[in-house]
Amino acid sequence: MKKVVNILSVTGFMFFGAIQSTFAQEAAEQSRTFHQELKLRFIEGGPGFMGIVLVALILGLAIAIERIIYLNMATTNTKKLVASVDEALSAGGVEAAKEVCRNSKGPVASIFYQGLDRVDDGIDSAEKAIVSYGGVQMGLLEKNISWLSLFIALAPMLGFMGTVIGMIGAFDAIAVANDISPAVVAGGIKVALLTTVFGLVVAIILQIFYNYIISKVDSIVNNMEDASISLVDLLVKYKK
Repeated sequence: MKKVVNILSVTGFMFFGAIQSTFAQEAAEQSRTFHQELKLRFIEGGPGFMGIVLVALILGLAIAIERIIYLNMATTNTKKLVASVDEALSAGGVEAAKEVCRNSKGPVASIFYQGLDRVDDGIDSAEKAIVSYGGVQMGLLEKNISWLSLFIALAPMLGFMGTVIGMIGAFDAIAVANDISPAVVAGGIKVALLTTVFGLVVAIILQIFYNYIISKVDSIVNNMEDASISLVDLLVKYKK
């Protein structure tokens, strides 16, 4: 009887020890931070294609942040600028209006300056200068956006390529093992699909920035066009 009690005691200690060990392992897995989990998935996906997709993300984010800063600096209150130029034209003439444009930031002020600088050559000449310089400013606003769209397209394609190469590696492992083991197949497919997931995540992130930048550019261009029409009207009124 004493032996039975001892055996049950040892078994109980082993059972509860196994349970505690299991709970400790699960707690350690749950306490893994997002950074650690991301690092682990990155290593599992393979540093080759995952690294290339990461470079695309870094370059895309750098371009997006630079464009957002530039566009925010280029955004101005065009109605206030038009009113200031109107007052300057009435009070001090073209030179006073040009001074207002020199002291203002943004593409609209630059376009106004070019139009005012050629008003002495006639309204048609000033209008052509406004249109031509408007195209120049539009090109500056859209600078490097094509690179951002390129990275959006490349990221998932690189992920898919990594997946295809990973699948080839999985089938090679099956051929070497000479056995269709679920563990071998599942492990190879998991590693292969990680590159696709990472590529899609990168493309989604960059697409959000791209759409914001495009909408910002469209807004600034619309303001430029409206302000240019207002400037031509002001010049016509001034020349009368």
